[in-house]
Amino acid sequence: MNGAHALLATLGANGVTTCFANPGTSEMHFVAGLDDFPEMRGILCLFEGVATGAADGYARVTKRPAATLLHLGPGLANGWANLHNARRAHVPVVNLVGDHATFHATFDAPLQSNIGQLANSLEGWCRRTTSSDDVASDVADAVNAAYGPPGRVATLILPADVMWGDVRALPSTWPTSTRPGLHAIDEAALSSALQALRSKKCSLLVGGSALDKEQLDLARRLASATSSRFLMETFATKIERGAGVASPERLIYLSEFAIDQLKESEAVILIGAREPVGFFARPDVASRLAPADSEIIDVAPPGSDTLGALRAMVEALHAPSVALERGERVAAPSGELSTKSFAAAVGATLREGVIVADESNTSGVHLFEATRFAPEHLWLTLTGGAIGYGLPVALGAAVASGRRVLALESDGSIMYTLQALWTMAREGLDVTVVGLSNRSYAVLNWELSRVGAVREGSASSRMLEIGEPTLDLAALAQAQGVPSTRVDNADDLVSALERSYDTPGPMFIEALLPKGLR
Repeated sequence: MNGAHALLATLGANGVTTCFANPGTSEMHFVAGLDDFPEMRGILCLFEGVATGAADGYARVTKRPAATLLHLGPGLANGWANLHNARRAHVPVVNLVGDHATFHATFDAPLQSNIGQLANSLEGWCRRTTSSDDVASDVADAVNAAYGPPGRVATLILPADVMWGDVRALPSTWPTSTRPGLHAIDEAALSSALQALRSKKCSLLVGGSALDKEQLDLARRLASATSSRFLMETFATKIERGAGVASPERLIYLSEFAIDQLKESEAVILIGAREPVGFFARPDVASRLAPADSEIIDVAPPGSDTLGALRAMVEALHAPSVALERGERVAAPSGELSTKSFAAAVGATLREGVIVADESNTSGVHLFEATRFAPEHLWLTLTGGAIGYGLPVALGAAVASGRRVLALESDGSIMYTLQALWTMAREGLDVTVVGLSNRSYAVLNWELSRVGAVREGSASSRMLEIGEPTLDLAALAQAQGVPSTRVDNADDLVSALERSYDTPGPMFIEALLPKGLR
């Protein structure tokens, strides 16, 4: 038995049974080992950013890690952006990176690089395995580290000779992770929060692991009983939504509007969320979104027992149950295709249990309102801000769940990780992709003026337009093996969505919006 066999066996013993891979020469013994471990599902991705984003999506749905398999430093670099999104989502990922054989490193071959330095910048866990006999214990440690809490990216660097070398001392059983529990509630912070809720104007900001149906109901009860503002973070790892689920107000992306949302808050109580700050610096706009004199009380940071904290506060304040808000599902739109009719088409057709991977960016500003009373579903968002997340996360979520996934993608973002479509087709995954084509980096046109930049000529304009030549998204999807269609009105979008839900396998819908619309 070689090191690659020990790696696969230990992953399996720890319940890691899916690997999203873009292998190279250094990883060939892992690839060969898949024949001996049929319980490991190896899924080929044509770009490392697809593999890492898919592992993120898998972990968001299951709360368990998948593995990635990347080729040396350049492979890790290609996958880094979506590992950053996974880091900000606080989900577990076991990130396997092959390296040159230990004796080869001294020759400074062309692909030689400092993999550890690159991995450590993810602020997770990193180790280089130096012996085939250490593979099993190092893998168990990596799985343990990935679980956290909170979840994080655990990178194991595996030199080629460690993978092909024989394991001389086989363990009687493959080691397993200890899976440590959640961090206990900070009693002092809990006491401060209760005092603030009794005496101050508060905003209750929930996020992270506190966005399932039960916890949202508890948070709504707490907010109602104390006349607090009930808010959620702007970009959530995973939130349960729809009719029958309490719906918090979403913190607005634009700093100016978020500051207005929080302006009356004397205290901001955090449950699973981070302190709200602006995504970017703005001239003459505060980076801290809450009032400067407000109290920030972090009751349950990421990795803490958010459910226990909410239960304790509800019990202490005797917060009664509150009837759910009722409303009508949006009607199917007709006529012109716009950002509003696009959102209405999604809301009118969304089916129970669908997982939405949302990277619609500026084109999706009306989605949360339009889907409020749709059947219950999951919503995944861009936690780390690194675009190119949506298609890979949809891929990973579909592999993890076996459910229909709806990926909502803007045209500029699609081009970062288009290769995910090929893997969806190869694996026969039930993914509906709506590609929103407005032939522009609309969000950047928006940001240009907000940061005080002045656009006076064609040179700056050309940097933000992607319509010359026009991207044929439907043809690109078709070339990746995904059946595709193009729509330019709301009626056809509704029909295409309904048809995709009734048809097994992936489908791509290019939705033509007016140019530059945001």
